[in-house]
Formats: sequence, C-alpha cells, structure tokens
Amino acid sequence: MIPVAEALAKIVANVSETCAEQVALPDALGRVLAEDVVARLTQPWADVSAMDAYAVRQVDVDTVPIDLKVIGESPAGGCFDGDVCAGEAVRIFTGAPVPKGADTIIIQENTERDGDTVRVLETAPAGRFIRPAGLDFKAGEVLITAGRVMSARDVGLAAAANVPWVMVRRKPRVAIIATGNEVVMPGDGLGDNQIVSSNSVMLSAFLRVLGAEPLDLGIARDDEQSLTRLIKSAGQADMLVTIGGASVGDYDLVNQVLGHEGVDLGFYKVAMRPGKPLIFGRLGTTPVLGLPGNPVSVGVTSALFLKPAVEAMLGLDGDDVPKQTARLGSDVGENDMRQDYLRATLSTGADGERVATPFSKQDSAMLAKFAEADCLVIRPPHAPAAQTGEMVEIVSLRSGRVSL
Repeated sequence: MIPVAEALAKIVANVSETCAEQVALPDALGRVLAEDVVARLTQPWADVSAMDAYAVRQVDVDTVPIDLKVIGESPAGGCFDGDVCAGEAVRIFTGAPVPKGADTIIIQENTERDGDTVRVLETAPAGRFIRPAGLDFKAGEVLITAGRVMSARDVGLAAAANVPWVMVRRKPRVAIIATGNEVVMPGDGLGDNQIVSSNSVMLSAFLRVLGAEPLDLGIARDDEQSLTRLIKSAGQADMLVTIGGASVGDYDLVNQVLGHEGVDLGFYKVAMRPGKPLIFGRLGTTPVLGLPGNPVSVGVTSALFLKPAVEAMLGLDGDDVPKQTARLGSDVGENDMRQDYLRATLSTGADGERVATPFSKQDSAMLAKFAEADCLVIRPPHAPAAQTGEMVEIVSLRSGRVSL
C-alpha cells in the first residue's frame, strides 16, 4: 500500500493537458481558457456621461444659480457635433459622449428647465459624472488570463470587449467501464441477486460537473473477454476509469486483464479507507484509474483522485485536494495504519465556527448517507482518539468550483 499523497502525485504526474479548441462565447461558460482574452476595443470609447444631465463648462457654473442656453442634446447612441462655448449647455443622457468644450456634468435634479434655458442650481467640479475613455478597459488589454474557469461575469466581460470566440481547453474524454455480473443499469429488469449500477451514473454526472466529457462504455461481465473488449474500445479516451473488480476476489479481474493488455501499473493499493483497492497505471499513453466497487468508495476516491486528475488535464492546479478545518461534533476513536475519510455533516456552532459531525455508521455501501454528507473528516494514519470540539481537517463535498 502507498500513502494517499503519493498516489495522488503519481496520478497527476501521469496525465497530460488537453489541446485547445475554439468555442463561441456563449458556450464558454465553465470552460478553462487556453489563451488570454484581449480587448478588441476601448470601453468606453470616449468620455461619456454617467448620468442624465447637462454637459457644461465648469467655469460657467462656478457661481450658481446661473442660466445657460441649451444648444442641443447628446443622446445615447448619438452625439452632439458642435462645441460647448461660454454660457451654453447640452442636454446629455447616460452613456452619451461628452461634447467638446464641456468638462463637467450637472445632473438634471440640480437644474430647472424653461424652454431653451436651463438654470443650474448647484455647482460641480470639473470631471464630475464623466466616465473617461478607457475607464473600464483599453484595446489590446488582457482582460482574462489563460487558465481561468470562465464565469458568467467573464463571459459578459469578453462580450463587452467585442470578443465573439475564445480558445479553451478541450473537455477531457473519460471512458467509464463498470464491472460485475450482478450489475444492471437503472430501469433495467433486476434479476435475482442483482443490483442497480449507481456508480457509473454518479461518476458520469461528477465528470460533467468537473468539465470533462464522460464516455460510458457499459458494463463488463465477470469474464476476461468482456472486460478486454470494453478496454480496447477506450482507445480515443484521455483517461480510462474502471469501477469494481479491483480487489482480490476470484471475480475481481480488472488487475489481471489490465496486466494482459500491457498496462504499466503504478500502484494497486492505497492506505486509505474507504478506497483501499485503487489501481493506477498507463495503457500505452492512456492513464487508467481503477476504482473500487462500493458506491461510497467510488465517490470518495473520485473526489480525492479523479477530480485533481481532470483538473490537471484542463491545465488547472490539480496537485492537491483543498482542505479546510472544522471542530468535531462528536468523539471519534483512534485510527489504524490507513488514512480514514469519515462522511460527516457540517453545521455552525455557537461561536460561529464550522462543526463536522461524522455519521455513526461509515459503511462504504451506504450511498444515502454519502449523499447527505457535507464533507469528509480526515483521520491520518495512527491518529489518536479525538474528542468533541477538537480541530480536524476536512474535505468539503459542497463547495469550491465543483461539488460531488
């Protein structure tokens, strides 16, 4: 068995970034930028008014009240072509360019209009309510740097910069193979002693949230031919993930078949609970991750290993799983040589700190409790018993860029 940190390092070191592809801006939400987004125009393109108001010369309104002659207007989407001279004002609207000669804006609430005359009741310093050209950004300026996950705000910013297409990392194609004679897909008829395959469905959903493209290759039966056929069909994937069959039972054939196919195994056991029977290797240039078969083990190992692997393929920092701290909400016993990940709920204590309360039962087949969990409480190898209120490290299942 190898430690969790060593297993993660081996996995991340053996995946490669996907290539870049061009997508239309509306399709860029949640994608990872492969190239910087550069402004194609200056915003605003000219000095513009921030208010519905009057554009005037500051020197003319230094002493108020003062009557000025209204010589025209500057609407949004239009402009006033002339100059503002002594004793003159131009009616202006939000977003409209400030006419030549004017250097301040008097908001309409501080004026009284009578025909072509406007009385200014309050003065304003030069530059008041004027948005100078380039206030937001200038043409050629890098607005969004490569490696960023595009948010809705980023999409809006790129649109404002007149960028219709962006270069993003191609979604990693992750092939999934479930294994076992006892497994059937949801909705299929259940025979005697069979169970529904929740794992591949959960894993596909998680991969989509991560920004990958799942390729569900189906269920391999407990014979070498079936498993070999599906493994060979994963040739176009960036990564192959198998579910189940990674342990040491008579029907756990994944390790054996991968060996026959020439997979160079990096490891096949990790000192953790749940998730000990975890396989990683390479089939040619394709990384292969063999997950355990129990639903909670699949979920935990996906959060700890598959997520960083996908992030590394997207060019994100996948070197570690972000950890936080919380206070224990109940006592926990001492730990053995394996790193434990206890499913727990999170609440807020009287002091405002987070409180992580592990479930009393931690069976790796209890998917309902796993779905209820907010986090994983990390218990290092050989950790002594811990009491309620002690600080522990946790891995959140419901925060950050993605949630499991």
